[in-house]
Amino acid sequence: MALIMLPFLLLFPLLYFIYKHKKSSNSTSNSNSPQLPPGPTPWPILGNIHHIKTMSHVTLYNLAKSYGPLMSLKLGTKRVIIASSSSFALQILKVNDRILSARDVPSAVPLTRSEIDQLSFWSDPWIDQWKNIRTKCRVELFSSKGLDSQARMWEEKVTEMVEYLRGKEGMVVDVEELVFVTIFNVFSNAYFSRDFLKLEEEFGGNEVRVFLRGIIEALLAFNVSEFIPVLGKFDFQGLRKKHKEMSIKMHSLWEPAVKERREKMESGNYSKQDFLDTLLEDGFNDVQINKLFEELFTAGIDTTTSTINRTIIELMNNPDSMNKLQHELDTEFNQELLSNCNLLQLSTNYYLQACVKETLRLHPPAPLLLPHRARETCQVMNYTIPQNAHVLVNVWAIGRDPSMWDEPLEYRPERFIDSSLDFKGNDFEFLPFSAGRRICPGLPMAAKIVPLVIGSLIRFFNWTRPPHGNDADVHEVLRATSNMIHPFQLIPTARK
Repeated sequence: MALIMLPFLLLFPLLYFIYKHKKSSNSTSNSNSPQLPPGPTPWPILGNIHHIKTMSHVTLYNLAKSYGPLMSLKLGTKRVIIASSSSFALQILKVNDRILSARDVPSAVPLTRSEIDQLSFWSDPWIDQWKNIRTKCRVELFSSKGLDSQARMWEEKVTEMVEYLRGKEGMVVDVEELVFVTIFNVFSNAYFSRDFLKLEEEFGGNEVRVFLRGIIEALLAFNVSEFIPVLGKFDFQGLRKKHKEMSIKMHSLWEPAVKERREKMESGNYSKQDFLDTLLEDGFNDVQINKLFEELFTAGIDTTTSTINRTIIELMNNPDSMNKLQHELDTEFNQELLSNCNLLQLSTNYYLQACVKETLRLHPPAPLLLPHRARETCQVMNYTIPQNAHVLVNVWAIGRDPSMWDEPLEYRPERFIDSSLDFKGNDFEFLPFSAGRRICPGLPMAAKIVPLVIGSLIRFFNWTRPPHGNDADVHEVLRATSNMIHPFQLIPTARK
């Protein structure tokens, strides 16, 4: 009986796709409507899925060479618009920001739309709860006052990293693991006033990193359900299941701390010390707390660590830049000065700042940013972006645009010396943290922590690759961050 019914079950989705395709074709062929951006001719039902093996920023960059800096694809029933130039990024993230700042939530997120609006940064920016959460994070974590209150803790965590490395002199060190544990503890102390990982436990961060990256991979995988909605409830690729499983494991890291703090608060035996206390005082329940911390860790940890690692890699591959940076740090901060001042001052060095910016230009941690959605139809220059279109900005392509950058594939920090270009969302040729309503809320924190860690690693140590080891490289794949092909292993030698 099941075999007899199978063809009929498959027929209904097929008829649905044909109907949606004809309806879309009829609406876009209306001569009174401004045209869609150019793009490859779609097949019936599947659209342009055959043109892209993955929604990679590199694939989209290559397609844009043929179809232009504002391109349209049809993936199943979904219209996707991709901007690959600073001028169109300006139109999307500033001129039409109100209309195009809605969020297209990945179907892997195991929440209903109403739950998303109450719990998640994925909600739309006109939702009151989204405004409330974002304001709370900005005031408590990312304001000047909030960052100043964390500065001493950052220095302590970085000093622990430096001292750990002194004990590993001449030995092979997994730098990626080292940086991950350090940054994770920086975040966990800002949120919970405690370390969750230990540097002394080799590979102790690997399991946590698997959880965190599992969530990211589930969110950004090429999910057929997003482009053929009738398949959504079946979760054929298991991405919603994977997201849920990884989330539960992530939550288990901090749930005991939340329970302990809630009990102290109820007994009256506590004093406010961190962001968790703020949430508890404001009446956040455990579900809200878990989802908020999941998103804060997911958005912040991997992007921060990957930027640090890639900067070290670029400096290793460009010894002139490495030598210049060490010379600048030595000149500005001698050993006596460093012992008598805040370590955080390292991060203010102008050439170090230029090295970080150059890494972000070549390797933005979110190459396509996160997907936007058009809340209503709008016109961008001479093209139409239809309502509910999926909108992407390829900041990876913009950072390599030869009309914007001299020798764009070369790592040249000097291009940012005496330049007013910054990553704060006002310069649309340089958008590693996005712009407008959806600009990364943690930008002020990242701008201080990333150079602090890099400056400490470069100021206090020389680095060499292990004998017969593979050169580290950056693997550009579709993720919120980019993985490195080989384990990032180096040998530290303390600088005298």
